[in-house]
Amino acid sequence: MDKIVDREALVGELNQKFGNCAEIFEDNTNQSIKVMPEKLVDVMTELRDNPKYDFKVLVNLNSVDYPENFTVVYHLNSLTYLHKATVKVVLDKANPQVPSITSVWKAANVQEREAYDLMGIVFTGHPNLKRILLADDWVGHPLRKDYNLQA
Repeated sequence: MDKIVDREALVGELNQKFGNCAEIFEDNTNQSIKVMPEKLVDVMTELRDNPKYDFKVLVNLNSVDYPENFTVVYHLNSLTYLHKATVKVVLDKANPQVPSITSVWKAANVQEREAYDLMGIVFTGHPNLKRILLADDWVGHPLRKDYNLQA
């Protein structure tokens, strides 16, 4: 049975190591934390490499278009401890940018390209950030709530 990592301890350790970079994100899963975009790569590397957590698997990443922001959601699993965590990064709608985590997990490559293609989220430092599902000349990002379906 999968276990949920102790969020309070995790957030405390991350904030101690990287400054005020993380907080508990209240949702219906009780496994989410929110991380500041500028600390994302450091935090994800720590979660992967720290033997206490051992999150070697990025299960998936996706994005959500809320009225006030975009949120990128990363689902992590530890096969060693059978625990999981969700890391969320909240982005400004006017300039949705977050560092790429392809240097941490190669599996992020395609998933970041999908979020870029369908939502318009820019993953800075991505090695090949271009459309993956839609034609290169496609206008807009069809999973955004403001996308014009009539065009």
